[in-house]
Amino acid sequence: MLDIKFIRENADAVKKNCLDRNIKCDVDRLLELDEKKRQIALEMEKLSAEKNKLNDLMKSGPENREALIEKGKAVKEDLDKLTPELETVSDEYKNLLYKIPNMHSEDTPIGPDESGNKVIRKVGEIPKFDFKPKEHWELGIELDIIDSVRGAKVSGSRFNYLKGDLVLLEFSLMQFAFSVLTNEEVLKEIAEKNNLKVSTKPFVPILPPVMIRPDVMNRMARLDSEEMYSLERDNLNLIGSAEHTLGAMYADEILDPKQFPIRMVGFSTAFRREAGSYNKDMKGILRVHQFDKLEMESFTEPDKALDEQNFIVAIQEYLIGSLGVPYQIVAICTGDMGKPDVRQIDIETWMPGQNKYRETNTSDLIGDFQARRLNTRFRSADGKLEYVHMNDATAFSQRPLIAIIENYQQSDGSIKIPEVLKKFMPMPMDVIRKK
Repeated sequence: MLDIKFIRENADAVKKNCLDRNIKCDVDRLLELDEKKRQIALEMEKLSAEKNKLNDLMKSGPENREALIEKGKAVKEDLDKLTPELETVSDEYKNLLYKIPNMHSEDTPIGPDESGNKVIRKVGEIPKFDFKPKEHWELGIELDIIDSVRGAKVSGSRFNYLKGDLVLLEFSLMQFAFSVLTNEEVLKEIAEKNNLKVSTKPFVPILPPVMIRPDVMNRMARLDSEEMYSLERDNLNLIGSAEHTLGAMYADEILDPKQFPIRMVGFSTAFRREAGSYNKDMKGILRVHQFDKLEMESFTEPDKALDEQNFIVAIQEYLIGSLGVPYQIVAICTGDMGKPDVRQIDIETWMPGQNKYRETNTSDLIGDFQARRLNTRFRSADGKLEYVHMNDATAFSQRPLIAIIENYQQSDGSIKIPEVLKKFMPMPMDVIRKK
């Protein structure tokens, strides 16, 4: 959430930001409640002080004891009336404050939806085939490595069985990412190549919980009843990304700045309802309810957060680029970016079967927006408590599998395995063929 002091001092900018991001927020009502809340709190503080003063007078055994008792009762009644009023005002105030999105960065494009996203650069040549390239789901059926029919029979639409060599390919993809993210020498090479003066401290591998309490998810500013699967009996939600439980890991803690940057890479299964995507990408594994994902999460001091995101994007480029597939870097506009984001950069990878670029990686600079709600802080050199700044980003999900299948398909229906992944396969393999 935003600092209320910032909202008071920059009300017009906050209102414009809400408009730019297509999010309805009643900033004027919030400020009205803020003022009312402060007035009630001040009045209660005065009444409490008067109550304490009366209690002190009572201890001295005054002659007008009865009068003091009556006055004390009156003060208590006034306090009792104000307490529920403060609670009511505070609840509405909190609800409105939580609806206000983060302020976007200066270099974020202004736009209503994905049509306003801006391509920063393209990398790699679009492959040319001497045959009509197929979509991944077609090859998945022919090679018996994706079974959507039985997935739907058992669990419903947008569920699949990944099988055989595709499973081995997925885990080789994840192992490759781990080999990069945990290797300081490789991270140093990435930083130097991109002229980034950042720490090259490795990421710590994490297997996080895949269930999260709704109140914690709300503090992460990611609670979405339309998108999330809920286990009402147990008061838990299934996560849509490892970011959700990684980001909340240090809630209500004061971190030692000597630990910064705190970098984690979490592997988990992710669950999403895909609300609002009716009849879109129904075939294959592009847009599904359950998928595996390797997610980066980072905690830094405020002045290091932007450099950290740039470093993370450079890492993402290294990972995707190593697969030998064409991709483009995209700046996400105000109307398409996530509510907690200051700045969002995506990587879209070329999918020949679909004849278009599709998103495979996202990087979100969050700033202190989540940390304020989570109360995750650190003590600066001057002893002042400050909120940490957070970044989260995709290392790999299952979507790069689509890019590999479609870009590396051969005329005989087989799929070549990218050179960088071969050593992570559990057996010597050059291609995926029909068994």
